[in-house]
Amino acid sequence: MDTVRQALYPYDVEKKVAELGINLTEPGAPVANYVNAVRSGNLVFLAGKGPKKEDGTYITGKVGSDLTVEQGYEAARYTAIQQLSSLKAEIGDLNNVVRIVKVHGMVNADPDFADHPSVINGFSDLIVEVFGERGKHARAAVGMGSLPSNIAVEIEVVVEVRD
Repeated sequence: MDTVRQALYPYDVEKKVAELGINLTEPGAPVANYVNAVRSGNLVFLAGKGPKKEDGTYITGKVGSDLTVEQGYEAARYTAIQQLSSLKAEIGDLNNVVRIVKVHGMVNADPDFADHPSVINGFSDLIVEVFGERGKHARAAVGMGSLPSNIAVEIEVVVEVRD
């Protein structure tokens, strides 16, 4: 590790991802008129992603009626892997992440469901496993009446990176 990288992390983030058994893939093309990521200065804005599994299918349904909190948590964790893949594609090396700044987590929820933070913790917990203290972020965890293609969660992220 170079000395600049050591200043950010006491470990190699890319190796940590592999140790966690996470396989990052090339992000798919956006399904509409937008891009996966936009960099402005040292901030990267990641477009909303959903819970795409390794077999290419998505976790779908409403949390609170079709899915349990635990299944929603798993969906948010899959979404974290999608966002890590998009981030790596944009910046090349996850060791360049200075801080995960902001997470906006949306849960496809039954109208009576009220435990949105427990679902989005699936995202937050994995991000902190990968980036440690630099992974702790400001966050919103909100319920939606529906999400595109009935996906269980959609999550947007803002990340600070070094030059």
